[in-house]
Amino acid sequence: MKGVEVRYGRHVREALSDHRPVVALESTILAHGLPRPDNLRVGREIEAVVREHGAVPATIGMIGGELIVGLDETELERLATREPVAKLSVRDLAPGAVSGVDGATTVASTAALAAHAGVPVFATGGLGGVHRGAGETFDESADLVTLARTPVAVVCAGVKSILDVGATLERLETLGITVVGYRTRRFPGFYLADSGFGLDWSLDTPEQIAELLRVRQSQGVHGGAVVVANPVPEPEQLDPTLHDQVLADALAELEREGIAGKAVTPFLLARFHEATEGASLQVNVRLVLRNAALAAQIAVAHAVQPAVLAA
Repeated sequence: MKGVEVRYGRHVREALSDHRPVVALESTILAHGLPRPDNLRVGREIEAVVREHGAVPATIGMIGGELIVGLDETELERLATREPVAKLSVRDLAPGAVSGVDGATTVASTAALAAHAGVPVFATGGLGGVHRGAGETFDESADLVTLARTPVAVVCAGVKSILDVGATLERLETLGITVVGYRTRRFPGFYLADSGFGLDWSLDTPEQIAELLRVRQSQGVHGGAVVVANPVPEPEQLDPTLHDQVLADALAELEREGIAGKAVTPFLLARFHEATEGASLQVNVRLVLRNAALAAQIAVAHAVQPAVLAA
């Protein structure tokens, strides 16, 4: 039976053996987050950026029920071009393996598998969080509880502004997840440089973030993640006025149509893409590439220090 164990791509296995810096990457953005055929091109660009900054990319996914840390080119193309591809959070990994599916890992499952593999840094676009109206629906991303128990540094552009950002920050605090801004004291809102919420901590260099990880280990703190909030630069963000109008219109349409549950996020993102004539997608791609670059720089700085995120 496939899927019983995790397989490591040759390039990742050799990098880990040689103690070279590795950056984990999710595959959901490849299979579900970007339109075809742009998704495969962007997936390759993300890996190339990691390499350009001195680290080895480890895109994680499932092929035929087998979990792979470090997809090769053929496997990357398979997840980007074939159907169906399951969306795999942590709870879905074992059923997906037994069922022999092709699957793309979410933030939660990628973080968990990165920590299992001993890869200390993970780059993504934005975290999942608390959904609007969660007081009634209890709709909250598995990303949050997974990161609370997963020792990995996650470089992201905050959370999508379609979520309840304030409630998400409250949950991150309650769950004991460290959040630091990269050269900012404002929490980014994915498409926007500033979600409207402040941060307690900010660090200015990849080396400082690597030092933070070392200090956590020396203090005996082995538990949850470190979220590194890396905002898109203001000149590259989505126009805030356009953003607010699109969001208000899309939320109103949600209520009229009675859309709820898992359908909410894809609906809202699709509306953003349509209403901004693709500008939101361009911002998405830029911020993911920036996060991959920063994650690689952190991984390189971390590689010269003792291992600091072992469970």
